[in-house]
Amino acid sequence: MSPGCLVLLLSILGALGLGDPGPLEDVVIDRYYIPKICLREVQMGDFIRYHYNGTFKDGKKFDSSYDRGATVAGVVGVGRLITGMDRGLQGMCVNERRHLIVPPHLGYGSIGVAGLIPPDATLYFDVVMLDIWNKNDKLQITTLSKPERCNRTVENSDFVRYHYNGTLLDGTPFDSSYSKDSTYDTYVGTGWLIKGMDQGLLGMCAGEKRSIIIPPFLAYGEKGYGTVIPPQASLVFSVLLVDFHNPKDGIFLEHLEVPESCKRRAVIGDFVRYHYNGTLMDGTLFDSSYSRNHTYNTYIGKGYIIPGMDQGLQGVCMGERRRVIIPPHLAYGENGTGNKIPGSAVLIFDVHIIDFHNPADPVEIETVYRPEGCNVTTRDRDFIRYHYNCSLLDGTKLFSSHDYEKPQEVTLGANKVIEGLNTGLLNMCVGEKRVLIIPPHLGHGESGARGVPGSAVLRFEVELISMEEGVPEGYLFIWHGDPPASLYEQMDLNKDGEIPADEFSTFIKTQVAEGKGRLMPSSDPEKVIADMFRNQDRNQDGKITSEELKLKSDEDQEKIHEEL
Repeated sequence: MSPGCLVLLLSILGALGLGDPGPLEDVVIDRYYIPKICLREVQMGDFIRYHYNGTFKDGKKFDSSYDRGATVAGVVGVGRLITGMDRGLQGMCVNERRHLIVPPHLGYGSIGVAGLIPPDATLYFDVVMLDIWNKNDKLQITTLSKPERCNRTVENSDFVRYHYNGTLLDGTPFDSSYSKDSTYDTYVGTGWLIKGMDQGLLGMCAGEKRSIIIPPFLAYGEKGYGTVIPPQASLVFSVLLVDFHNPKDGIFLEHLEVPESCKRRAVIGDFVRYHYNGTLMDGTLFDSSYSRNHTYNTYIGKGYIIPGMDQGLQGVCMGERRRVIIPPHLAYGENGTGNKIPGSAVLIFDVHIIDFHNPADPVEIETVYRPEGCNVTTRDRDFIRYHYNCSLLDGTKLFSSHDYEKPQEVTLGANKVIEGLNTGLLNMCVGEKRVLIIPPHLGHGESGARGVPGSAVLRFEVELISMEEGVPEGYLFIWHGDPPASLYEQMDLNKDGEIPADEFSTFIKTQVAEGKGRLMPSSDPEKVIADMFRNQDRNQDGKITSEELKLKSDEDQEKIHEEL
């Protein structure tokens, strides 16, 4: 029989006028353990939960809450407990332990309890206080830590992900999300949580830590919960809010750094190269392009990436740094992905735009300097010398002709340079300076080249140093007028009926010197002449006969007739 039942019996017997109250002695209290921290002491009218052992002076046990496997819950000072217990429990702290000696007149008097407590028995109680609360209590919220930046706090209807440790008021743990290695995920203010937790999460920032003490009437009340939460238990939650969002949320953008000059912004259909760090709202890094030393390359608005990033990259400038905060319904949803992005996670991407282009982009040409009185400009097949600096759009230097002893040399239209550079070098004057922006489909494409990343937009600073007029494709030499009627006889300088390499070379050089024709421009004219001789020496015997010598125009005409 518990003291609560015994006091009821005593009150009945007292009403019948039976028994002698005995000598006027008070309760003897021995506070043999007092916790260092005591946030609250038992007062009249408080609800309490406690464990006890009840014995007589000789140590014989007459009752124990431990033996029943359940704590005792009741109200102090309203006559539901024996008077000695009412007095002995007042002023106790949670986790305090007391020895109480209750004299008969403050216990069960001269009547006792039949078969259990003899008349005029002095009672000895060993009590530990486990819980204290009052019907006027409110939620107790203590902020343990809070991020410096907090742009938004939890509101009703938000979906939250949080970690928690749950204990009773005496520190007994009953549950922890950490032991499950998973956050607790739920909506706030929709009745899915106990009332106290619904209220306690409101106003929290992502990354904030709180202690929330919930009285029983805002928790599991008189019924408790299973075997871990007893009836009328106050609950203490230590909560870390990992992230939250609202199902109505769109993406949120923070423009961390925008270049002063932004001539163009990315639109749907553009191809973007960017670096990023991807984190959860608590700062946990789940992915980074920097760790791979390679940009992430993709089209915008075509569904190749999560919808939130598709939206978040629209409108970026070259070189911009932008933070994109993406709710889960625009990211990986309730299931998450892999072992690094949990379900219903808000994702934060810190993005640095390296470059972007559109597959329809032409070469962008900006003339920085053009000499006055420029009448002659470069054309395909011209031989030119030029200086250049080549870089990525983020300023990363790739190549420069200034690193070598002389300018770069090339014949335009001979497929010796990338298409975009060839285009950008056309129609230039000697001395002209240009800046060329070359998209990858006119540069080194998706695969890139040695030192050039795939799909990279290139920036060239070019200056034309010199130019030589070219010859049509397939020609090594052209006449400025009609060739001599008796070409072979004039080429055969010693008139011996055959033309060796030295005679051929002397003749061609004479024609060039007299302005009658010109060689294909090259840094090595001797090689061009040697190639011409080799083409004419059909049988490769070291000399050209009259049957072997043919003008290229005649050869082309013969091919036409053959085809016909």
